[in-house]
Amino acid sequence: MNSSIRFADRTVHFKIVAVSLMAAILVVVIGISARDFSVDGKTPVVVTKAGKSVNLSIKDVPIVR
Repeated sequence: MNSSIRFADRTVHFKIVAVSLMAAILVVVIGISARDFSVDGKTPVVVTKAGKSVNLSIKDVPIVR
């Protein structure tokens, strides 16, 4: 058992790279499958427009100069 990544052997490094590669592939596959590809000409595309911008301010905070 290796207690440090610094003194780990080659197989431990390979396992870490393999697991991180599998995790990255999983994230990409989930991201691609979550997209909506339902634009086929029959269904309307819903577009949401942004409204007016809103400025928020807190006047209870003292100004330090």
